[in-house]
Amino acid sequence: MSLQNLSPAWSHLTEIVVDHAEGIYLYDAQGHRYIDFTSGIGVTSTGHCHPNVVRAIQEQASKLIFAQVNCAIPPQTLELAETLLPLMPKGIDCFFFSNSGAEAIEGAVKLAKTATGRPNVIAFQGSFHGRTALAMALTSSKTTYRVGYQPLPSGVFFAPFPYAYRYGWSEDEAVDFCLRELDLLLHTQTAPHETAAILIEPVLGEGGYVPAPPRFLQALRQICDEHGMLLILDEIQSGFGRTGEFWAHTRSGITPDVLIMAKGIASGMPMSAIAAPRNLMEKWQVGAHGGTYGGGNAVVMAAAIATVKTIQQENLVANAREMGEYLKDGLTELEGRFPVIGDVRGWGLMVATEFVKDGQPSADLTKAVSKASLERNLMLLTCGSYANVIRWIPPLVVNRAQIDESLHIFNDALESVLS
Repeated sequence: MSLQNLSPAWSHLTEIVVDHAEGIYLYDAQGHRYIDFTSGIGVTSTGHCHPNVVRAIQEQASKLIFAQVNCAIPPQTLELAETLLPLMPKGIDCFFFSNSGAEAIEGAVKLAKTATGRPNVIAFQGSFHGRTALAMALTSSKTTYRVGYQPLPSGVFFAPFPYAYRYGWSEDEAVDFCLRELDLLLHTQTAPHETAAILIEPVLGEGGYVPAPPRFLQALRQICDEHGMLLILDEIQSGFGRTGEFWAHTRSGITPDVLIMAKGIASGMPMSAIAAPRNLMEKWQVGAHGGTYGGGNAVVMAAAIATVKTIQQENLVANAREMGEYLKDGLTELEGRFPVIGDVRGWGLMVATEFVKDGQPSADLTKAVSKASLERNLMLLTCGSYANVIRWIPPLVVNRAQIDESLHIFNDALESVLS
């Protein structure tokens, strides 16, 4: 098989052609087994081909595949809303389902602008919100995602994110600085009365797997309340138990106005959702937002229902919390032996190892360690604005023995690169 007929716009961690997959493992046609600690960039939350999800897809495909939601409503769409409802922050009781994270981001911003009558949005340095036009305008994790597409949609302003390790400060110092800069932005670039929303990832994804300190999110909630702006939380990558809580933002005790979800929602089937209080959703006029496939694919809906129920029934959120701490402990031990690991951070199974050389971000070293890990059949992705972070995103079903094996491989990869 050749990649010649696939667009070269796709980057590739590997050129492995997958024959089948199960749990945390991918297998090629020759029977080689790979430990997939990418989870398809955080998508396969229940692992590859979880029996509950496979069964739900198979059963649903024989009954109803698609009913366009403007024309007829699949019962699975209603069931998914009912399944998600108990897991929502207080007051959030209404959903708009769509296909991708970027699509949900654009929908959420449209909702915010319509609801407030204001044109502008504040996002954060290091953010990644997608690759469609408005989502690109809201993204600042790398120039790669924006270069060649300027000018992008206007009305987007960036504030600094409290990335304490990069600044070389304590967490409190970073939070205080970023709040002062946000206040300055509101006095110099976009006035509160023209700002519809603040949009933030509770954990920066592509920007380096940096958790937002709870005090920072609490301050954003207060600022939005004070000025009548909406707080939109992008939990596309951090949701569905990934961080050891069902939603990453719950550590801060806040409630968003709009919650965006995707990736782990359906174990690999294409789905995203915007969730908000119904009285906010009612600010949209009928027909003001839509899409051909969103809410209508009964097979995808069945996969999402099975995914959410499996996460709950198998206590995968608690497993993510426990295994995440175990993984971080192992990586911290390696940090002590390999000074090129400048920082180990993260919540649950959304963990980062940041690489530095001579006190500076080292993309070359990061790439070499990732490559050496892959040569030993451990799949790890990089991220960060300087491409100097390896991110650990195993499926939520991972166990201690599998983490031990992966840490052993990572140790060997580090030794081979640094020897």
